[in-house]
Amino acid sequence: MKYSKENIGDEIPGREYTPNIAQSMLYNASLWNAHRIHFDYEYATREEGYEGLIVPGPLIGDWLHQCIQEWLGDSGRIHSISYSNRLASTVGETLTSGGVITGVDDTGNTAEIEVFVKNAKGEIVAPGSAVVKF
Repeated sequence: MKYSKENIGDEIPGREYTPNIAQSMLYNASLWNAHRIHFDYEYATREEGYEGLIVPGPLIGDWLHQCIQEWLGDSGRIHSISYSNRLASTVGETLTSGGVITGVDDTGNTAEIEVFVKNAKGEIVAPGSAVVKF
């Protein structure tokens, strides 16, 4: 697979996620993350002021990786990725990942991608960037 400067602006396919309480709890258990905002509804809403249980930030980062890797398939690999969780997302909320090619090197073997996870309101909850090699 080769890309050129003509591909700058192309979108990479996204995906929808609607995390449930079991997924959130199992994910946090695997990380040994016992922060109560992820499993104690009363604490998350009354003490921390959230609208519900909070989706773990690293899970959102994993969705960014997954979005890129599904697009690449067997024709490439993620060289680097960075992201930042900016808005809290609640369990049961539908989130969408996606990205846009923002740069391609002269050989067509490396591309830069702006990636994101958005909520149903269209707000970016986790922006990021990645470099992929083909």
